[in-house]
Amino acid sequence: MEAEVDFGDVHVKLRGELTKLTLFCFRLSYSGKAAHRIAATGGQEAFFEGHAHAFRVLGGIPVGKIRYDNLKSAVDQVIGFSRLREEAERWTAFRSHYGFDAFYCQPGIQGAHEKGGVEGQIGWYRRNHLVPLPEVDSIAELNAMVDAWDVDDEQRRIGSRPHTVGEYFAIEQPHLAALPEDHFETGRWFNPRVDRYAQVSVRMNKYSVPAHLIGRQVRVLAHASELVVYDNRTEAARHERLMGKGEVRLDLDHYLEVLQRKPGALPGATALQQARAAGKFTPAHDAWWAGACKAHGDAEGTRALIQVLLLHRHMRHADVVDGITRALKVGAFTADAVGVEARLVADQDSGTQPEAEANTPPAIPSNIPAVAPLTERRLRQLPPDTRPLPTMDKYDDLLPSRRAASKHPN
Repeated sequence: MEAEVDFGDVHVKLRGELTKLTLFCFRLSYSGKAAHRIAATGGQEAFFEGHAHAFRVLGGIPVGKIRYDNLKSAVDQVIGFSRLREEAERWTAFRSHYGFDAFYCQPGIQGAHEKGGVEGQIGWYRRNHLVPLPEVDSIAELNAMVDAWDVDDEQRRIGSRPHTVGEYFAIEQPHLAALPEDHFETGRWFNPRVDRYAQVSVRMNKYSVPAHLIGRQVRVLAHASELVVYDNRTEAARHERLMGKGEVRLDLDHYLEVLQRKPGALPGATALQQARAAGKFTPAHDAWWAGACKAHGDAEGTRALIQVLLLHRHMRHADVVDGITRALKVGAFTADAVGVEARLVADQDSGTQPEAEANTPPAIPSNIPAVAPLTERRLRQLPPDTRPLPTMDKYDDLLPSRRAASKHPN
């Protein structure tokens, strides 16, 4: 029970732009069952994540050899003209964790035929699933499509074989080795220091973090398609991985506290431009901002906008945008007004009543007689009280005696 692994370049339209990504393919040699994963990079993180994903999809690990090129993610050095390889340290640890053997093909054209199945699989996959180019908003969305395609491909027949890929895989799957219980971290850790621009540098690219972390050392876990920043054990930022070098990815939310003190820096901020390009800062934001500046002046209007942007930390993006749109219609240019409208939208979407309405007791129908309190009902049944009213005359007689006593003390 053997398998083959390879990488290939693919092109998609990511948020409207033509983008080159990396396709990982893991193919079982007997059945032809394949598991695919698309990542922003083709580094070791994508190599490990592709394997881990394939093992989960297949439900086990091939007990025979898995064939590879001499890719840098696995091989540090090819030793002479032999099959011996000096493996990358983390790759050796990864193989030991999952318990499989690697077979390295000969370099160059000589070794191409040694894993021809996966070479042909990548070409077939491009032609059948990536033409025309998929249009997606994120790599996660694209990988959800890839998972569905992998399931559908079990119904196809390879060449003149009498059975489908899925039927052969049903025979092959029981012979796979069990998955280990422990998790292997496929990402790579870094420990950069936050610079004065509230950014960290990872793999020759820069990513923003909350401004209060300036000057502190943080931990960064780089995955194949995303990057997560931790302040101690708390997640501080999460970004989609950049695919080039010397690029910068900024999150406008990370700079809001700074911009509140310096509102004049917002109009020309790179973080604002990226937020617009990503669709996070919508035309509704721009229209409300313009109205707030007209009503309160540029500085105070921008501060009001920043208060609105802070609402995104606690509410859904769509609800805040709807709240901005409603506030625009009535000419309300305060963050409180947007917050109230956004909360109303959220309550309507969830099917719950607004808090004020929920706390209002239901009205009693007029045809239902009023219910008298228990004590009042009992009083109505008692006979009339004919006793005289109490009097204080006897107590008044004591007052002269007390005055006389005060005039002649002992």
